[in-house]
Amino acid sequence: MKTQSIFSNIVLYGRSTWQIMRSRLSPKKGIEDILNYRYISTKLATSGQPTAAELELISQAGYKTILNLAPPTASNALPEEQAIATNLGMDYINIPVVWDNPTMADFNQFCDVMENYKDQPIFVHCAMNMRVSAFMYLYRYLKLGVPMSEARATMTTVWEPNATWQNFIETAIASN
Repeated sequence: MKTQSIFSNIVLYGRSTWQIMRSRLSPKKGIEDILNYRYISTKLATSGQPTAAELELISQAGYKTILNLAPPTASNALPEEQAIATNLGMDYINIPVVWDNPTMADFNQFCDVMENYKDQPIFVHCAMNMRVSAFMYLYRYLKLGVPMSEARATMTTVWEPNATWQNFIETAIASN
């Protein structure tokens, strides 16, 4: 692994740890206080890993489906998330995208879910909203026809993709 890549990963990890701590220690007023929350449209929002209490806020806000792109082994995963979401009356879908190895199969599955649930409010999250913001950028640009700069803008409010994710993004754009 190159020194620049190692440094980039250390910076990302440190920033992520700080964001999680800040989010968990701040008093919650509403859905917009969820870790790295981003409103996309009346039927779509994204964030980092919500807590059990935040899942209740998501349900109260009218979301009908939770789509989680983090593996259940993510460091801040909520072990009972599926049961909590189901008990709140929401559908729960998990596409466990491996952080260091996002694949076109993962993205295609994500696009299929987004298409199948496009008529109802869906809340998409992962550990930090990094996987999600990259997938959402690609989905909005490649599948919905949102201008590239507009679709990318939401992602860059969360993070600038590292080399692995930038390569994945470039491959996805080139293959469509």
